[in-house]
Amino acid sequence: MTASTDSVATTAHRMASRALDWLAQHHQLGALNMESTVDMPKPDETYKPLGETALAASLMLREGVAGPGEAQTAQRLLDFAWEELREGDLLYARQLRHPMLSDPLELYAHFARAGYRHRKLDELLRHLLRLRSPRVSEVLPNRQLAVANAARVVGLDDQRDWAALTDFTWLGATPEPWSMDWMAAYNVTHTVFHLTDWGGDRDGLPPRIQEYLATWLPAWVETWREVGQWDLIGELLLTDNCLPEPVCGVENWERLAAVQHEDGMLPRDDEPLPDDPAEVYRAHHHPTVVAAAAGTIALSRALGAAA
Repeated sequence: MTASTDSVATTAHRMASRALDWLAQHHQLGALNMESTVDMPKPDETYKPLGETALAASLMLREGVAGPGEAQTAQRLLDFAWEELREGDLLYARQLRHPMLSDPLELYAHFARAGYRHRKLDELLRHLLRLRSPRVSEVLPNRQLAVANAARVVGLDDQRDWAALTDFTWLGATPEPWSMDWMAAYNVTHTVFHLTDWGGDRDGLPPRIQEYLATWLPAWVETWREVGQWDLIGELLLTDNCLPEPVCGVENWERLAAVQHEDGMLPRDDEPLPDDPAEVYRAHHHPTVVAAAAGTIALSRALGAAA
């Protein structure tokens, strides 16, 4: 292990561990309302964050780089989120009521990655993915990739043309790098996450996209760092670790670690924090999930490089 790789491993591990602790300490703020129904009038407030917590925890278990205490914490977070979703019954009922929605499948994938299964939901998804309707939903191409990857993780074949979907994304067109805006940046990161299953399959990125990202990621990281977009910086560093060889130096990890709070929370940006803990959770849960996921994948890459 080189000195640079060792520094990334140390910084990434500390960031991921602290972020996981924060998610565990505040997990009750992510509990669903007891009256939550399959219609979920405000799914982004609690329902979606449960899935994001499950994502971070499932990646930590998948990569196998967590210490015993961290692995237990990740498992407890998954158990909590699964119980909040009524052990999958809520996902099943929502998918049955709204067959055109993809979020039940996408959330379920994070639990399936960690070994949680729901037989009736499996059967329903298998049926729905044989229909034409899900494949012609009018959503962004990177969102189509999200569904394709979720189906892959769950073990279902949704018969999508991955190459065609990739070509239709912003990243797939390898546009002028200076034309990237805030939304395009998030679309880029998620295109990479879905093609590689969050860093689990780096061969999922076509070579031309690998080369494009290797050239421009450092410049994009610097650009968004200058304006304090820490959530996006975390996603870009996670993207970097989905490449065959990461290209962003340890200094970028150190800069991100420097803004992480002592309790593990990673702020979304440079805006002042609200006083209400519930508001802090809603505003900064996602970047803290990103810190846990990015740190986990970077640590795994660094340890793998040293093996």
